[in-house]
Amino acid sequence: MRRSAGTLAVVGATGQVGTVMRQIIEERKVPFERLRFFASSRSAGSTINFGQQTIEVEDVDVADLEGIDYALFSIGASASRIYAPRFAAAGATVIDNSSAYRMDSEVPLVVPEVNPGDAAHRPLGIIANPNCTTMIAMPPLAVIDRLFGLERVIVSTYQAASGAGKAGVVELDEQLRRPDLVRLTFDGAAVAFAPPQKFPATLAGNVIPLAGELRDGDTSEEEKFINESRKILGLKDLKVHATCVRVPVFTGHSIAVLAECRDQPRVERLVAELDQQPGCKVVDLPTPLACAGADAVLVGRIRRDRSSAKGVAFFVAGDNLRKGAALNAIQILELLLD
Repeated sequence: MRRSAGTLAVVGATGQVGTVMRQIIEERKVPFERLRFFASSRSAGSTINFGQQTIEVEDVDVADLEGIDYALFSIGASASRIYAPRFAAAGATVIDNSSAYRMDSEVPLVVPEVNPGDAAHRPLGIIANPNCTTMIAMPPLAVIDRLFGLERVIVSTYQAASGAGKAGVVELDEQLRRPDLVRLTFDGAAVAFAPPQKFPATLAGNVIPLAGELRDGDTSEEEKFINESRKILGLKDLKVHATCVRVPVFTGHSIAVLAECRDQPRVERLVAELDQQPGCKVVDLPTPLACAGADAVLVGRIRRDRSSAKGVAFFVAGDNLRKGAALNAIQILELLLD
């Protein structure tokens, strides 16, 4: 019998991920005695309907934090650095969706299907949620490591506009509503779009091989995948290379993965094991549309690497707002309540 979360807070409740968190709490019937919603002063005072309740949104900067048992955070790294320690100091266990604490040695970085035991050691009272792209690759990579021993991982990502927040979704939507985009699609004629604001180039009808901020050749998204993969899998010396690409999709990140192993991988055994792995579903054709709203990541195109005797390739897609963010945070909460 799962115990109650007591007083449960959603911090960033009016945002893109916070909205999905609220939906999943209701869907999964997470037990609690009281539910509190927090946001910035811009949203404070507004109300949100949850089940039979109407809950007023509180200003995270001035609210009384006493009595909160668990807090699900999705307010961005800068704000998390300010407010997560305040909630923890007031007695809450914080599950933070931002990048603020992921690489802190005193903060566990948890995917419940992969490293649930790490959640027990949380000296700062904070547990970190991985980056949405990293998260989607972890369940299948954990299976490969368990079966054959991971030594090197090379990925190319196909990341949705929603990974850049509401502003990314709005920008793509506005571009796709341009009727002259049809001309560009069919005859290659030049189209003058408004200068992009959220992305470094026009996303509609395009792909952008630059997701995140450039840092000495790699981007911040690529660094997150590299560093977080090692921490989650417990493989500090794992060789990882990532190229992160933004694509004109609203929701759903996809990743082409090439994994090189210590032992020669057997595709048939891998497929059988992946189909039994919690959080994974083997399909013929994993796509962003197919994974939208799904809890599991979809894994397909599983095949041996013809350029290496010890390589295996696959394609994985997952809902970046759901499993990539909100669902994983709530699964961490459920892990603590079991």
